Amino acid sequence: MVLDNLGSSLRGSLDKLQGKSRLDDEDVEEIIKEIQRSLLSADVEVDLVMDLSSSIESRATGEEPPAGTSARDHVLRIVYEELVDLVGESTALPLESQTILLAGLQGSGKTTSAAKMAWWFSKKGLRPAVIQTDTFRPGAYDQAKQMCERAEVSFYGDPDEDDPVRIARDGLEETESADVHIVDTAGRHALEDDLIAEIEEIEGAVDPDRSLLVLDAAIGQGAKEQAREFDDAVGIGGVVVTKLDGTAKGGGALTAVNETGSSIAFLGTGETVQDIERFEPNGFISRLLGMGDLKQLSERVERAMAETGEEDDDWEPEDIMEGSFTLKDMQKQMEAMNKMGPLDQVMDMIPGLGGGMMDELPDDAMDVTQDRMRAFDVIMDSMTDDELENPRSIGASRVRRIARGAGEEEETVQELLQQHKMMEQTIQQFQGMGEGDMQRMMKKMQNGGGGMGGLGGGGGGGLGPFG
Repeated sequence: MVLDNLGSSLRGSLDKLQGKSRLDDEDVEEIIKEIQRSLLSADVEVDLVMDLSSSIESRATGEEPPAGTSARDHVLRIVYEELVDLVGESTALPLESQTILLAGLQGSGKTTSAAKMAWWFSKKGLRPAVIQTDTFRPGAYDQAKQMCERAEVSFYGDPDEDDPVRIARDGLEETESADVHIVDTAGRHALEDDLIAEIEEIEGAVDPDRSLLVLDAAIGQGAKEQAREFDDAVGIGGVVVTKLDGTAKGGGALTAVNETGSSIAFLGTGETVQDIERFEPNGFISRLLGMGDLKQLSERVERAMAETGEEDDDWEPEDIMEGSFTLKDMQKQMEAMNKMGPLDQVMDMIPGLGGGMMDELPDDAMDVTQDRMRAFDVIMDSMTDDELENPRSIGASRVRRIARGAGEEEETVQELLQQHKMMEQTIQQFQGMGEGDMQRMMKKMQNGGGGMGGLGGGGGGGLGPFG
C-alpha cells in the first residue's frame, strides 16, 4: 500500500508510548521527532512536515486525554485526525454527465488510469468513453484501446491523425452518447513548453468539467513543481495517485495535493482495470495507521462475489449460509478473493490484521499464502464433481490419486481438506445467527473487540475508527 513505510514507521513511533498513562514534555518531544523523521523519509515536503508536527505537538500537550484513554491512543487519535485533515476530502465526482481531462508526465499511468476510471464509472451505472489524444508516445493508441476493451467501455482514437486537438474534438462528437468523457493526453519525460502548450489547446477544445493530475506514487519531491505547472496551465481539480501496489514512498502525492489546493480523487492499486479505489480519507489514513478499512473491504467483497456469481449462474453466494458448505463453494470463494486484489491489500483492510500485525510477517508471507491458494485451486480442479460436493468421501486412496493428478504433495491435499473443514465449522456458526447478531459482531469488530486488539489494532477504517 502507498506510504507503507510511513505507516510502519508511524506505528513504531507510537508503540514507544505503550504502557504510559500520561505524557510528559520529553515524551511529546521524542514522538514529534519520530513523526518528523517518518514523514521526511516518505518524501513529504518539509514545510508540510513542520506544519503537521507542530499541530500534533500543540494538541498532544494542550488537550486532556479522555478518561481511560492511554497516552498512545490519545496521540494516535490526534495523528489520525491531523493526517485526515492533511489529505483533505475526496475530490467531488458527481455521478452525472461530465468531461474529465487527465494530465501528467509520461509514465505516470494516465492511459491505464483513464481505462480504470471508465470502468469505475460504468459500475456506477453510467456510460463512459475514453478519448485517446496522445500522438507523441508510440503504442499509446494500442495500449488505450486494449485497456478499454478489457474494461468493456467505449473508446475513440485515431492512429492516423497527428493533431491531438482534432482527435479530442472528433472524439467528443463520435462518443456523443456517452455520459462521461475521459480525455487522455500526452506526457513527456519532463515538463516541457510544448507539452504545456498542447494540453492547454486540448483543454480549450474540450472544456472539461474538471482536470485531474495523474501522479506516480514514486514522484517524490518533484511533485511540487509538476503540480504547480499543470495547475497554472489547466487548473487541477484533483489528483489520481497511481502504482500504489509498488514500494513507493508516496509522500509526493500529499505534497501535490497541498500545492494545487485540490484533493485526491482515485487511487490506482494494481495492473488490472479493476484495481482502482475511490479515495476515502478516513479509510486511507485508518489503513495507514493499521486500523483497517471495513467500508472499502465491504465494497470489494460485494463486487468480487457478484462478479463470481455472474460467471457461474449455478452458484449463489447466499446459499452458503443456508445449506452445506462444499469444496465447490470454497473454490468459488477463493475465486472471489482473487478478484478482490492482492492479499496484503485485503489484509490491510481488516481491523486487527493489517498494520502492526503485517509489519511482523516476513516480506514474502503473502506470496506464500497466495501460492498455497493457487495450489488448492489446482487440486480442486483435479477432483470429480462428487468429491467436490462430498469432501468426506475423500479417503487415502483418493488423496493419492488427486495429488498425482494435480502434481502436488499428498500433504497439501490433506491441508486443503482440513482448511475446508475449518471453514465449514465457522460457517455453521454464522448460520445460527440472526441479523441482529451479525450487526453486533460487526460493531464489535469496528470497535476493536473480538480478539482484534485495542484502539490501535482495530478501528473501523472508512466507517470512522473513532466512532
